[in-house]
Amino acid sequence: MRKKFLAILLAAVMATTALTGCGKTEKKVGNDQVTIKLFSNLPDRKNGQGLVEQMIIDEYVKENPNVKIEVEALYEEAYKTKFKAYSMNGMPDVVSIWGQPSFLDDVLEAGVLAELKESDYKDYKFISGSLEGFKKNGKLYGLPRNTDVQIIYYNQKLFNDNGWSVPKTYNELMDLSKKIKAAGIVPMAMDGGDGWPLACYLTDILYKVAGSDYSSLVSKAIANGDFSAPEGKKATQILVDSASAGMFQTGFDAQDYGTAMNLFTNGRAAMFAMGSWETSMALNKDIPEEIRTNIRAFTMPVVDGGKAGAKDIAAWHGGGYAVSANSEVKEEAIKFLNYMFRADKLSKYGWENGVGMSAQNQSEYLSGNETELQLQVMGFVQNAGSVSGTPINDCGPSTFKTVIETEILGVANGSVSVDTFLERIGAACK
Repeated sequence: MRKKFLAILLAAVMATTALTGCGKTEKKVGNDQVTIKLFSNLPDRKNGQGLVEQMIIDEYVKENPNVKIEVEALYEEAYKTKFKAYSMNGMPDVVSIWGQPSFLDDVLEAGVLAELKESDYKDYKFISGSLEGFKKNGKLYGLPRNTDVQIIYYNQKLFNDNGWSVPKTYNELMDLSKKIKAAGIVPMAMDGGDGWPLACYLTDILYKVAGSDYSSLVSKAIANGDFSAPEGKKATQILVDSASAGMFQTGFDAQDYGTAMNLFTNGRAAMFAMGSWETSMALNKDIPEEIRTNIRAFTMPVVDGGKAGAKDIAAWHGGGYAVSANSEVKEEAIKFLNYMFRADKLSKYGWENGVGMSAQNQSEYLSGNETELQLQVMGFVQNAGSVSGTPINDCGPSTFKTVIETEILGVANGSVSVDTFLERIGAACK
């Protein structure tokens, strides 16, 4: 990632409404009543970021009794599919978005998001560079919610009981996975069915291989439609070798997010590859106490011959929010958006509920009551030597994203060769 972003990132230490369908906003009651329709990718309203989002909604409605907020929430893949339909037929007033080319370029080209005044947010403590992915031609169209880190969660008790150690190299991770599998436990739960988690995992490996060359290597490959660089081949082969050795659960390529998480949170998997947005697992009382209190994490181990060190991590600014350009209650929708991003709302509540790190400086919210997992993830960022930036699947146009998230299933399960995979994702850029 760019040096300016990294410098500030390292300093940062970082929602009762009904779930209803959304369509064109037209509902006003009397002269003052306003209905805002929010389309969210956070369907779990009791835990994590969904809880934080709902807390803020409840507070806003209480403070503004003339406002009603209706929420429709879907998991990410279903969300993105329906978002495309809304972009053609009329958007809800406030929507979840991603500040990455694969998602935002087409959305901005369609002109469905309202322009925001960047000067309105000069005191919102956004990390330097975090707004850039939400801009086009110098104009701001959304606000970032997260700073995401790709990590591997593990069950500390399982590790201690079996004498397993956190691996420092990828070869050690492979050897550890064999020991875990021999013990009758899934080494690493993987959401392979959705495509993007595998792509993020590949990004993490590629960053360890390519180091600071990662960004230029991916940009050049997308621009030329050519992914034949040796670094890409090596990283992909490591992913293939990991899957063929049984690192992931049987059927991982057809299983979704919830299935993978359940394997880990029910103690059937020793590790879980996912992002820092799931650090709230440590506070989730739906997870057995013996497991949630023993969830820890480590970052991708170094790769033999790779250019990145142990403290060089895969991290980027993730999802955020925007307002519909054609909202009939645009003024109130922007007012609500700005309320969400007040320093004492998303950022503060996110930290207090252990949901990872926001795109705003959270250093003032340390209370001494943080979970060990939360502090651990914070340490990854504080001590980072460098960060990757945007995951490979989100670096190019939407067609490329679709192809790589589809084709990666085949190469991971061995039905498609490494060379064929790289040729197909390259062709998607042409």
